[in-house]
Amino acid sequence: MIDIHHHLLWGLDDGSTSLETSVEMAAMAAQDGITHIVCTPHANSEYSYDPAVVEAKIATLQASLNQRQIPITLGRGCDFHLSYDNVQQALHQPGRFSINGLGYLLIELPDYGLSQALPETLYQLRLAGMTPILTHPERNATLQADPDRMIEWLRSGLLLQVTASSVTGQMGRRAQKVAWQLLERRWVHFLATDAHNLGSRPPRMRQAHDLVAEKLGPEYAHALCLGNPLAAFKGKPLALLPEPDGVFDDNNTKPWWKRVLGR
Repeated sequence: MIDIHHHLLWGLDDGSTSLETSVEMAAMAAQDGITHIVCTPHANSEYSYDPAVVEAKIATLQASLNQRQIPITLGRGCDFHLSYDNVQQALHQPGRFSINGLGYLLIELPDYGLSQALPETLYQLRLAGMTPILTHPERNATLQADPDRMIEWLRSGLLLQVTASSVTGQMGRRAQKVAWQLLERRWVHFLATDAHNLGSRPPRMRQAHDLVAEKLGPEYAHALCLGNPLAAFKGKPLALLPEPDGVFDDNNTKPWWKRVLGR
């Protein structure tokens, strides 16, 4: 399995606190069946993001993993927050924030409230050559209340990443319920750990993979945990894009007043 959202690097954000902890987190991930990890520190007003610093820490950690024979391949990315400065930098340097500099961009929304400029921002990022991936929408209070707000974004090419521990219930009942609603509608393109530590937010995906395989089929589980994240890691087209329920239905493409009147 391949984990595209993981706060593995020490001392950069609220994730790992030491090199040794990072090594232990990687070892736990490997034991769970994860082979690749994209290191994704926050890029926001609280935590500055410097690709050179990130790459240096990745090199140090990769050397430690290789020395200890922990079979994990590391990549670079970030947890991208839609501040004005971040967006402007991304538009001028599309490879700065995206996964391995190859175009797929993890985007985290505020916990509450959505900017009216969000659709235009997503459009600008796509125009600049990036493919936005919305992280853990099932944990966003606004989207929990109204998941259908994402329909227009999905039509425009937005991809969704759900947290593995939301699928298994560790993120709370509400997040779990919305995660399964999104999965059942085939709106989800990736599962990832969003791991921050060894305890409350560990780097595990296997249980979520197996639950999805059992309930929604092994092909979909494989795509969410291996095929699609590998494509993102390598900057390639996604392996599987199942037809999302309710996104491109004729009823949803009618003007709102025709839908209301049933015409």
